[in-house]
Amino acid sequence: MKEQKKIKTDVLVCGGGCAGIAAAIAASRNNARTLLVERAPFSGGIITTVGLPFFDGISDKKTGRVVVRGIPFEMLMKMGRVKPGATVIKPHNPTLRSTEEFKVLADRMLTAHGESIRVLYNSSACDVRREGDRISAVMIANKDGLVEINASQVIDCTGDGDIAHWAEVPVEKTMPLMPMTLHFRVGNVKPNPELRAQARESLKRASEAGKLPMFYGPGLIYAFAKDEIYVHAVRVPGDASDAEDLSRAEIQGRSDAWTMFEAWKKEVPGFEDSYFVSSGPYIGIRETRRLVGQHVLSAKDIKLGRRFDDAVATGCWYMDRHPNHTTIGSANDGGGGYQPDPYDIPYRALVAKKVDNLLVAGRCHSASAEAASSTRVTVTAMAMGQAAGTAAAMAIKEKKGVVMLDGVKVREELTRQGAGPLTDG
Repeated sequence: MKEQKKIKTDVLVCGGGCAGIAAAIAASRNNARTLLVERAPFSGGIITTVGLPFFDGISDKKTGRVVVRGIPFEMLMKMGRVKPGATVIKPHNPTLRSTEEFKVLADRMLTAHGESIRVLYNSSACDVRREGDRISAVMIANKDGLVEINASQVIDCTGDGDIAHWAEVPVEKTMPLMPMTLHFRVGNVKPNPELRAQARESLKRASEAGKLPMFYGPGLIYAFAKDEIYVHAVRVPGDASDAEDLSRAEIQGRSDAWTMFEAWKKEVPGFEDSYFVSSGPYIGIRETRRLVGQHVLSAKDIKLGRRFDDAVATGCWYMDRHPNHTTIGSANDGGGGYQPDPYDIPYRALVAKKVDNLLVAGRCHSASAEAASSTRVTVTAMAMGQAAGTAAAMAIKEKKGVVMLDGVKVREELTRQGAGPLTDG
């Protein structure tokens, strides 16, 4: 039998989505040997695997004031979407010109640090070995077979809280889970003022005829080209932390997207000569498991603007909770829920219970379902990732577990590096 491959590293980041990219870069910049593992052949998460081109959470919707700097701001600047030193960004969620550009930028930033960051794409975390109050190994599966990773600190950026779940730390799922959405693109669509309204009526007819289980919107955005629409309209209920249910949802999502396209091509002026460009390749997942950490960020925390001494990131997105049914003209039909002022996310919301070398960043961090409907977005996830990566490196330097790390010191270090939470000073 082939001897199992083993890799040692200071920090292991599981998941290369928005949170994972920032976590890996931050850990490396803080002098920790870092390994990033990602199941896709590229990083970027919802931006690249799903196709969502928005930098949600970079600035306050009410004022346009920049609330997140650090690595997310740096990436936006490198793509030419914001000027250095900008204090206001309008619109508040700038659109990326190309998700392919984001893939390449992420690769360049991850590989700019030489041997201090190793990246393993096409690699899925699949199990955890826990010994007492520490994760002693994480198993990944890739072309080398099963590989054992031994890391001093582990950061769970899987989105689904896989590492936390397998390590048997407290996690939760709030049922019913928000539905999944497969994003897709259609080319050669001629704009007209009635396009969205007519597309909606077409989807209503398809739904009434039993061809389309449910939908929302549709959101039709000329995001990438003057004659190509980016569509968010698919709504598929399910549990993406269950392998069989996730597979069913992917199949349903592709079917629904094609049904929409065919209906529009047949019935909606402007779609006569259109063609289906692409979907996914992954369905978009809004929520599954969430950590029950040292602090569970609540909707009350957000609505009251509660301040935390150990704040390490700032959120500002509206509470965007999607229902598991078709919505026509409701708050969740492309409008939005409660819009908070910028709020604190504390370090303790990234720290697991019962294990002293595990941090969780991104949409699976410690928050209530309502609070997470705001914190789950791209830039907010990046800000949490940068905080987690910085904290993991600090814990190694101080030779202690992340549980014992002073969150106020993490905040101070992030501020020193031009990141961390929004301050009024």
